[in-house]
Amino acid sequence: MAAADRNNQKEFDRYFAELKAICVENENTPKDHPEQWETLADFTEDLAEAVIGYQKALSKAEAINSKDHMSSIGYSMARLQVELGDNNGAVKSLEAAKISANKIQDNELKAEIQQLLESLR
Repeated sequence: MAAADRNNQKEFDRYFAELKAICVENENTPKDHPEQWETLADFTEDLAEAVIGYQKALSKAEAINSKDHMSSIGYSMARLQVELGDNNGAVKSLEAAKISANKIQDNELKAEIQQLLESLR
């Protein structure tokens, strides 16, 4: 994040490649975790590719039934889908995130999901 904040593209690219390598290396091992993939998607500059990354993170979160991750990933993915003009996809992502959010403590995230969902309906 510091490299991105400083607009240091070379350093950002190096850290991004390192994170991607960690994700690939850990995939389908006990170290595999949705947060790795979510973080990778967060920093993916190509929006369509980032949505694919969020989908991968979401499948990892669903596999371990992590409602917190399922909610946050669904919300992040929906925001990108809106940016890409895929409002129907965003609504589907938000509806799933809202269901997952029923089981979490983060009221701020719940409110953000609801607000975006309402704005799209």
